[in-house]
Amino acid sequence: MMQSRLHAHIGTLRQLEILLAVHDRGGVSAASEHLHLTQPTVSIQLKKLSEAVGTPLYNIIGRQVVFTEAGFEVVKTATDVLDSFARLDMSLSSMRELKSGTLRLSVVTTSKYFIPHLLGPFCERYPAVDVQLNVGNRQQIVERLKQGVDDFYVFSHPPLDIETDSIEFLSNPLIAIAHDKHPLAKKRNLRLKDIADEPFLIREQGSGTRYAIEEHLRKLKIKLNTRMTIESNEAIKHAVMAKLGISIVSAHTLLFGGKSGLVQLKIKDLPINTNWYFVWLKSKRPTVIATEFLKQVEGEGRDLLRKELKLSGIKNQ
Repeated sequence: MMQSRLHAHIGTLRQLEILLAVHDRGGVSAASEHLHLTQPTVSIQLKKLSEAVGTPLYNIIGRQVVFTEAGFEVVKTATDVLDSFARLDMSLSSMRELKSGTLRLSVVTTSKYFIPHLLGPFCERYPAVDVQLNVGNRQQIVERLKQGVDDFYVFSHPPLDIETDSIEFLSNPLIAIAHDKHPLAKKRNLRLKDIADEPFLIREQGSGTRYAIEEHLRKLKIKLNTRMTIESNEAIKHAVMAKLGISIVSAHTLLFGGKSGLVQLKIKDLPINTNWYFVWLKSKRPTVIATEFLKQVEGEGRDLLRKELKLSGIKNQ
């Protein structure tokens, strides 16, 4: 498509504003008074605009301003241009007041249990703000981070090879669970080696939880009896309840996702202490909406979830 370069020559927005004032007020004198400019200033600016367009925009006939055909075309376009800026100003004002706009979040699967508890109060406070929430495993969210398509990303293990800023938001203890009738359910002072022969259920490759578990086992030089790989925390919980094995999951999957039929095993080598992080690209300037949400997360949001974790029956052994 051919692109016009007229905008590079047509003058300034102020000149268009002056032209509209002359048109709407019916003359240079009235336009000068309305804009609080001198008549010579108005005349000079209109002359420059006419020269930029390359044709007269109006004629003075018997003290009356009579617009040429070209003048009417410029007036029409000037109206559209200045109306567009007026709409932009209104949109930006609404965004500054959080009356419109979109908050975009991409979070790893396990964090989906507590993220709604942060979004609830924010959406109640700013009901006109649209929220787009994407959930995936760690590798999927890393790919979105590389693309920079969201305002924030939530990880327990942020990538180290991408230029980001972050805040440590909340502890994410990984605990061992079994069905509540399991022979080990009531035993104390267990060690990971005591469950080494038990059928073990683990998240898929690319999961942050799996990454943390494998790092922890590697340090302790312990190998568990992996029976099944499952790509869902909910599916893991139901598999444990169905007596298919034991697992290590984020405490938040029990706190916010329900723990009926499950029990936390009392293992001295646990929990695996990790943390949740809100992450964003250094190169991406945060929107007003993103800034306000992060402020809430760092304040009342963090306090609320810490209180819930403390009041739960889940122990940080």
